[in-house]
Amino acid sequence: MIAEALKGRLLVNEKLAKYTSWRVGGVADRLYLPAGREDLLAFLQSLPAAEPVFWLGLGSNLLIRDGGIRGTVINTKGCLKDMYRREDGDVYVEAGMPCARVARFCSDLGLAGAEFLAGIPGTMGGALKMNAGAFGGETWPIVREVETVDRDGEVTVRKPGSFKIGYRSVQGLGEAWFLSATLALTPGDTEAGLQQIKTLLDKRAQTQPVNQPSCGSVFKNPDGDFAARLIEQSGLKGYAIGGACVSEKHANFIVNTGQASAADIETLINHVRATVKESQGIELQTEVCMVGEPA
Repeated sequence: MIAEALKGRLLVNEKLAKYTSWRVGGVADRLYLPAGREDLLAFLQSLPAAEPVFWLGLGSNLLIRDGGIRGTVINTKGCLKDMYRREDGDVYVEAGMPCARVARFCSDLGLAGAEFLAGIPGTMGGALKMNAGAFGGETWPIVREVETVDRDGEVTVRKPGSFKIGYRSVQGLGEAWFLSATLALTPGDTEAGLQQIKTLLDKRAQTQPVNQPSCGSVFKNPDGDFAARLIEQSGLKGYAIGGACVSEKHANFIVNTGQASAADIETLINHVRATVKESQGIELQTEVCMVGEPA
């Protein structure tokens, strides 16, 4: 099925738990680790048209169920990591680059506007897919254009106006994936930018369970309110099912205390939603993406 000329690594029945920030998840039928952009495009071109494909970056904002993922998972971590300032002053970033490194790179160049990316525990591709945000900033307002790739390995340049972009939501991608983004930033001060990043990271360490496996925020904030406040007001801080627990530090985080299964986490997510709906009259919507099959 796979062309012999490919340079990446193809793993069969690979456990996905080690590729996710929650440290849970079943196996992938196949996991491909591309050697680079051109290798990735060649791999896509080599796949049968009916083969299911799922893209995986740093594995944050993601719950892979215990039954795993059928078909092929493409892991861009360590791949698609080119990042440079273009001649016109914009910054080109490939989808596999961690957001925190993008924030620091832009600040080092004396460019302002990307500092908030330091608080997003994922890759640029994931941030584009969900319009990720942190500390009041969001991804798409700084995007000038993106490259996408389809199932046939064909690359297309698209403008933000070709997508429907909302709060933690991007529609219009179709059966394609983000390859890169070009960021339009404003001139700033390097020291000020780096200090802002440090301040944001210090705040994150103080308010979020950064030393425990989690996915980041589990639920979207309802209009005019905060999911964490609603969860805490419902008496759920510290509530646990199996090895999954609502964080004592930040109620919109569910942490793996050591032996959680994906089923534990999903059951706890559903319990939190039901309890908040009953207690507060508001139905929380998940921010985390849940994929794969149950055990």
